[in-house]
Amino acid sequence: MKPKYTTIFSSEIKPMVSQDTDEFLALASMVDLEKFIPEVDVDKDVDLLPIAFNAFVANRVNKNGDVINTASALEMYNNFKNKPINIEHNRDKVIGTLLTAGFSEFGTDKPLTEEEVKELDTPFNVTLGGVIWKVVNPGMAEFIEDSADPTSDNYMKVSASWELGFTDFNIVELPEGEKNIANGNFITDEATVDELSKTLKSFGGKGKLDNGNNIYRQVVNNIVPLGIGLTENPAAEVSGVSIANEKEDLASLKDSLKIEDEKKVKEEVVNTINKIAASKKELSEDKISQKEEKVVSQHNRGSNMKVTNINQITDESLKELSASAVSEFIEDSLKKASEDFHQEKTRLETDLKASQEAQVQLEEENKSIKENLEKVNSVLAELESEKAEREAQDTFNSRMSALDEQYELTDEDRQVIASQIKELDEESFASYLEQMKVLLSSKDKETLKKQAEAAEAEKAQATEVVASEESKVEEVLDKFEEAKEEIPVSATASDAEANVYDKYRKAFDIENWSLGSR
Repeated sequence: MKPKYTTIFSSEIKPMVSQDTDEFLALASMVDLEKFIPEVDVDKDVDLLPIAFNAFVANRVNKNGDVINTASALEMYNNFKNKPINIEHNRDKVIGTLLTAGFSEFGTDKPLTEEEVKELDTPFNVTLGGVIWKVVNPGMAEFIEDSADPTSDNYMKVSASWELGFTDFNIVELPEGEKNIANGNFITDEATVDELSKTLKSFGGKGKLDNGNNIYRQVVNNIVPLGIGLTENPAAEVSGVSIANEKEDLASLKDSLKIEDEKKVKEEVVNTINKIAASKKELSEDKISQKEEKVVSQHNRGSNMKVTNINQITDESLKELSASAVSEFIEDSLKKASEDFHQEKTRLETDLKASQEAQVQLEEENKSIKENLEKVNSVLAELESEKAEREAQDTFNSRMSALDEQYELTDEDRQVIASQIKELDEESFASYLEQMKVLLSSKDKETLKKQAEAAEAEKAQATEVVASEESKVEEVLDKFEEAKEEIPVSATASDAEANVYDKYRKAFDIENWSLGSR
């Protein structure tokens, strides 16, 4: 299925050369690539050539005018796995496959985890690893291995050019000279993107606005890696950065192993051989007038000379030096250079092994420290949680006690209030108390106390009035008894008694009483 849009990024291939090919190069490759290359025993799987490379730099535009941000890189980097490796994007010439994908620091190639990358808006590498099938194309495999040799004319000539399919893109506007998209202006409006797309380099434009700023294509939506093409033409900035770092590292290794000295010896050998050949030609064309005795004498004299310094070999001395003397000097020089080389290489291997062992030990110690730190952090988090719960409970208890002290509450009241205040902060609780002053005013203990005291006082007053009135009734009844005795005989006692009784009963009936304060 053909994608709507495609783009190409490139970077330098870094092969892990087998020890059968070159022990030094194999060692150097292992130092640089052990974090990224697939786990392959090249001494057993001799038909496989592990490779690794930085596929692209996220958050930084490339020379083609395209860029991928952090979110897109995280979403698609694992999709590189199992994709084909071919020659010059020819899908009929597949010679390997990709197996690993990860991240590394821009400019240093230091490995990075997904968690470390997740929050970055600055540049970082997406790093891939795979294998080349030597039996499919032995010539290409040898060329890739040769590209790892800093003394080869093919050094750093092989690049990985990967093709990417996608369905949509945004536009990033950056000032002249700026390449990091964190400092850019993102254009996502569909109409504006369509209008500016003709200006993009990807569509044949100059990639520049009238205001002098540059615009680039940000690849988004349904991003699919389509495979890797091996090429001799780098096409992305990551290649340049990678080359600079690798050359610096390899130069350091060359210095420690005295590779430059050996190279000079080889160069001098070639020059010497050329001089010898020229000398022989010159001798063969020497003047006929030269006496044979003189020639013999010259050669006899030269045969006793011993070359101890390259400077002894000149155009003139070559006429007198014997071939054996020159050959002996060359052999001795090469032998010494070889011995020095192997001594230094052995030392470096020993130092490297010790460094690797120290690194393993350090990693184990760091792992232990990390585990202990995680335990401590877990305990601290638990203690903080318990503290927070205690503080929340103390606050709740204090609030309920204060409300109980102020208001006459029932169990039902307490249940309702508890559910309302348990999650309130200080400000919200203060507001809640102001509301309760209104809603619970009838249950305020101070108010209820005053009301009870007033009622008690009123009751006491009423009791006093009733007692007073009862005293009056008794007084009246006493008078009634006196009057009863004075009733004329003409009236019957019962009638008189009844009339007086009714009179006073009505006068002192409770319904006619008016109790109140005076």
